[in-house]
Amino acid sequence: MGGAALEQRVERAAEAALAEQPYVSAIDVLLGLGWLAPTHLDEWRQGRVQCLERVVQASLPKLSTAMRVFRRWAQRRGLVPSETGYVARTRDRRALRFSVSGATEIERAYRTHWVSPELSAAKRERLAERQGRPPDLVVISPLKDWTCTTCSGTGDLLIMQDTGPVCLRCAALDHLVFLPSGDAGLTRRAHRTSELSAVVVRFSRSRKRYERQGLLVESAALAQAQQSRPAAD
Repeated sequence: MGGAALEQRVERAAEAALAEQPYVSAIDVLLGLGWLAPTHLDEWRQGRVQCLERVVQASLPKLSTAMRVFRRWAQRRGLVPSETGYVARTRDRRALRFSVSGATEIERAYRTHWVSPELSAAKRERLAERQGRPPDLVVISPLKDWTCTTCSGTGDLLIMQDTGPVCLRCAALDHLVFLPSGDAGLTRRAHRTSELSAVVVRFSRSRKRYERQGLLVESAALAQAQQSRPAAD
């Protein structure tokens, strides 16, 4: 692909993302280009991939060019850079790595979100705070039989760690209770109250992506959320 054609594709992907939200990230562009599959992004966020570049369907030179084009486009549009932290959806909340090299400047470029200047300073601050929050842990409802790499047991749910799948007991998550999707208000209240929570997902073979099934929360948080249910619920 020629340089001009790639530049147009990158800019179209960035413009499309900005039309949907008040900021654009490198991940938005990679998804828009079709170079990054949502399933691979999920695996990276779950800490199951060494670095994001390993699962991007483009050569490193082409990827570097695309990121330079993206940065120039953002600067021309007058967008405001905002460096954002990315941590894995694992118990240790370790920092996620983007590049094969791990070079500081490359990592910073990937982490930088470009925010619309139309947002007020207060709104930009709230956006940065929201994006900087650690993501929910992700627990998987598996499609196939599996074995815990810690105790050799199994179960209905697992969480992926460096060693492989781990049961909730070994991950110290077995005290959480399952709240299925369907009642957004109850889920929101329980999530807000629970000090520890995890999103439960299951892979859809037909849609080729992980889909949310519900939330694991502390039993006390769920009880409090149920008791505080508004009369209109």
